[in-house]
Amino acid sequence: MSTAAGQKRRRWAGPGFETFGSIFGFIYTFLAGNALLAVANAPLVLSLSLVADPAAAWPFFLALSVTIAPSLAGIFAAFKALNDDGGAVKPVAAFLRGYKRSFAKAALLGVGAVAMLMFLGVDLAVIQNNAAAIPGAALLVPLIVVAAAVTVTLSVTAIAGVVLLPEAQLKSILKASLYLAVQRWYLSLAMLVLLGIIVSAAVMQPVLGIALAPAPLLFVIWSNASYAFHAALRTP
Repeated sequence: MSTAAGQKRRRWAGPGFETFGSIFGFIYTFLAGNALLAVANAPLVLSLSLVADPAAAWPFFLALSVTIAPSLAGIFAAFKALNDDGGAVKPVAAFLRGYKRSFAKAALLGVGAVAMLMFLGVDLAVIQNNAAAIPGAALLVPLIVVAAAVTVTLSVTAIAGVVLLPEAQLKSILKASLYLAVQRWYLSLAMLVLLGIIVSAAVMQPVLGIALAPAPLLFVIWSNASYAFHAALRTP
């Protein structure tokens, strides 16, 4: 009995080098990703750290957030490289390649999303300030909130699609992203929750929040979006 137990103990060698390499790859990618996100969105990060009440100046901060879309493409490219290369990943190089390769499409998506959110935000402010004079104001508010949520979900999903399918046309990616956002609504809901956590952390503690929170949560968002696209591509 003791001999058999000793043999089992000798056969178990513990976690191997590949396991530690994979763990290090994740940690390195997350840390480097957060730093690169902060650099790519430096005006937004700096303004958040200087302004006491960002909500009062939301149009200004929404305009600054136009830089987020290309940086998302960059970090999604780093996550894709992490999946492909494992412990040998070079997240900085992967981020920069993804940022450069996807910049045009991602920037267009970012500008479109910011413009739409600005329009919806102004409408919401007008309705809230003139609720008594606008018929059906109580019904318009939830519609605006839903439209804003769809805009964010569609944009982030489409940025993931740009990274996954770099040769595809943006119009086709948008159509596929809208289909996936509706079909897998539970993943869209999870994305909104995770993005809400990132935004809350960045607003409450700009430096610490951006240094720690975004990359791990964005990795979950990327994984869900990647799964949805691959599942759709496998469907006959």
